[in-house]
Amino acid sequence: MGRVTTRVPRTRYDVVRGTVLSRPDTVAVEEPLEVRIDGAAVTTTMRTPGDDFDLTLGHLLTEGMIASAADVATMMHCTDVGPDGSPTFNVVEAALSPGSSLLRPARERTEAMTSACGVCGSASVDAVRTAGRFDVASDTATFDPTVLAALPEALRTHQAGFDRTGGTHAAGVAGADGTLLAVREDVGRHNAVDKVVGALSRERELPLAGTVLVVSARASFEIVQKAAVAGIPVVVAVGAPTSLAVELAAEVGITLVAFTRAPRFSVYSRPDRLA
Repeated sequence: MGRVTTRVPRTRYDVVRGTVLSRPDTVAVEEPLEVRIDGAAVTTTMRTPGDDFDLTLGHLLTEGMIASAADVATMMHCTDVGPDGSPTFNVVEAALSPGSSLLRPARERTEAMTSACGVCGSASVDAVRTAGRFDVASDTATFDPTVLAALPEALRTHQAGFDRTGGTHAAGVAGADGTLLAVREDVGRHNAVDKVVGALSRERELPLAGTVLVVSARASFEIVQKAAVAGIPVVVAVGAPTSLAVELAAEVGITLVAFTRAPRFSVYSRPDRLA
């Protein structure tokens, strides 16, 4: 079902030594995934093939289009084919459970989503603000700073795709003790979050209270928003936060941790959760 990596030609230049070396390189695959609900397309995103059903569930949940994984009765890959006539597995058809309906339509967009940005092309700022159903601010869980500082390194040990290509992001959800409950990789950081939320939604109902979302990327708006919609009270990022991410985290009551390199990190909202 799709390819995670592929081999491409490469010529490597060393301008100091004056050498030129040609050899194949392994790169992460990026292909479109179209998600359809009962025959109607709701989104198309560029992603790394694999865990497509987790991505579909996670996207529908974090976009507020369904309330539970149980709202989806079945998922299947459509038999779409590429130019060479071989199947691409780039379309997922989902059917809603009897009595279920979409809680909100897909975001109004002026262009398809890319792997770089989960909110690119939206027609307005209001279109990217998905109202969460859970009171994340009231989550009373506390977290050991030592555990939070160690999460990026723990996540790194699960990044097989990054080890091979250097071109994928990872997202994981951990318990308060630092145990990673699930990890997923993708060329898109927002896709990695959707995949890991979708994976956990098969095992437990949202909200994912008392947990931590850890991402290998920067802390952007859509990462914090997806955490809020999933009911996750803490976000830990390896990279920097953005202004809108900090604003949203403070608004909804998420503890936002960034620039995380053990033993140091910076907290931008709700530091009271750190024990």
